[in-house]
Amino acid sequence: MRPPLKIVLIGMPGSGKSTFGRMVARELNFVFIDLDHLIEKGEGRLIKDIFEEEGEGKFREMETYYLNQALDNVEGFVLSTGGGTPCFNDNMDLINEKGISVFLDVPLEELQKRLTKDSASQRPLFFGMNTGEITLKLKDMMAIRGSYYDQAKIKLSGEDPSTELLISELMSFFKN
Repeated sequence: MRPPLKIVLIGMPGSGKSTFGRMVARELNFVFIDLDHLIEKGEGRLIKDIFEEEGEGKFREMETYYLNQALDNVEGFVLSTGGGTPCFNDNMDLINEKGISVFLDVPLEELQKRLTKDSASQRPLFFGMNTGEITLKLKDMMAIRGSYYDQAKIKLSGEDPSTELLISELMSFFKN
């Protein structure tokens, strides 16, 4: 008997992991889990408050803890991670060991459009930044995080990957 399918979406902030994850979960009739929401529920406070009160290091510890909790679930699911999740505490190894990692590779220009100043202000790593600063931050993040994202078992490139494309890629993955 095959173990339950655990699809873990990774990618840059603004790549659409949560939106796409909900669509894929609905299509496959799976549970959808948003790691940030799991952390907020478990900690009883917002991510931005954790960053402000305890710093990024403590947040990354919590993130790894809740990632482990989710991946140890016995049911199949689609999990949307934070953009930095795979880059800390050997999380990418953990994701690949216990799930099927899917990198949503969205072009920089599209990320810039999505991360307008208003939506970026909701994200702790972009708080208070103007458009130029957001662009520079995204470029730096892409350079640093790319090697982690490249370890994904499946890579979907483009502005708007479809659920059909992911299902096709999953089928190919299991055939190989």
